[in-house]
Amino acid sequence: MKTKIKAKKEVLTHNVYVVELHKSVWTEKKKFRDANPHYRGTLGCLYVGMTSHSPEERFDKHKSGYRNKKGYKISSPYVEKYGLYLRSTLFSHFNPLSRQDATLLERNLAESLRKRGYAVWWN
Repeated sequence: MKTKIKAKKEVLTHNVYVVELHKSVWTEKKKFRDANPHYRGTLGCLYVGMTSHSPEERFDKHKSGYRNKKGYKISSPYVEKYGLYLRSTLFSHFNPLSRQDATLLERNLAESLRKRGYAVWWN
């Protein structure tokens, strides 16, 4: 008797996103500068994140200082204060992703953008 093994279908529920930050984040935030010692000021400052929502919805939550049902602030202070707009050309071709793939890509994308000369914050 043969048994069938079903392959578990990967659920694509997450997205990565990139936000252009105002360059004043560089001069005003020492922690941001310290995370980007290679930065020479020619390219922009970026925030890379991942979400189970659409990138647009997540960006709106960052900008509004959104708090979850338990009252915890889930917006990045860098995006809330310095976020200008989504850089969809840097991320849209990757989405949607599984949670595991989004977690890996968030880090890899941030490191790749740093190597290209951007100042990047991610967590």
